Amino acid sequence: MSLLVVGSTAFDTIETPHGKSADCLGGSSTYFALAARLFTSVRLVSVVGDDFPAGHRTLLADRGVDLAGVEQRPGKTFRWHGRYAADMNSRQTLDVQLNTFADFAPKVPTAWRNTPFVFLANGAPATQASVLNQMQGVRFCVADTMDLWIEKQREGLLALLPRLDGLVVNDSEVKQLTGKTNLIQAGRAALALGPKLVIVKKGEHGCFLFSNFFQYALPAYPTEHVVDPTGAGDSFAGGFMGWLANCDAVTLWNMKRAVAYGTVTASLTVEGFGVERIAAADRAMVERRFQELQQFVAN
Repeated sequence: MSLLVVGSTAFDTIETPHGKSADCLGGSSTYFALAARLFTSVRLVSVVGDDFPAGHRTLLADRGVDLAGVEQRPGKTFRWHGRYAADMNSRQTLDVQLNTFADFAPKVPTAWRNTPFVFLANGAPATQASVLNQMQGVRFCVADTMDLWIEKQREGLLALLPRLDGLVVNDSEVKQLTGKTNLIQAGRAALALGPKLVIVKKGEHGCFLFSNFFQYALPAYPTEHVVDPTGAGDSFAGGFMGWLANCDAVTLWNMKRAVAYGTVTASLTVEGFGVERIAAADRAMVERRFQELQQFVAN
């Protein structure tokens, strides 16, 4: 089934202990789309400036990402510059230029408004809600959020949560959202706010899925060479949602497999700067890692 993603497309300048890469193709929806397209057809709603090169459009389109929902406006594309610490687990944002993304008001093409699977990439809760208001008959909707929205737009986020099938956060964000210092308590408290499931990302330590019916934890794929962690969480979400959209039903079994596919797509992304590694990936590569991950966790 088709999968709709709404979020940012950006130019990233990234510094890690492995070097620096300037003006990489990035943005939350871009990472998501390139991971999800490995499993299903992807429809992208985003905004770019008139500085966005045709080559980037070609890269996405050649991988099956439908760009009919990408608006091009006068001005510059969203830019982000960050530097990672030596352990790659923390980063410093050096510069943010929202540019055309500053007043992004997503417009879902009419023909896409019945897309059954929807991912709302990181953005203001009001913007995410505006997308849901345009949709009809959504079967499964998941949203990402971050500490900024939890702190600055909490009321809007709390109003959005009951409308979601799933919420994706990291471990510090779920604790901030709920006021709980214990991860298990925080996950359960987040469920009480309305979403049917909560996925907590723990970086190199894997992830934890909470629902009212089951809990499920999975370690990260053991990646030996982490070059750039940017976009790992978005790639995880892309693998998770892409696999589910490719299934006949959103079942317990399929959600567990979706978590594993999200884990291995994230492991590919971190092996190169920007989107270069996930853009070069194919399904066979993903399946090999999926099988290896199964062997790692088997009894």
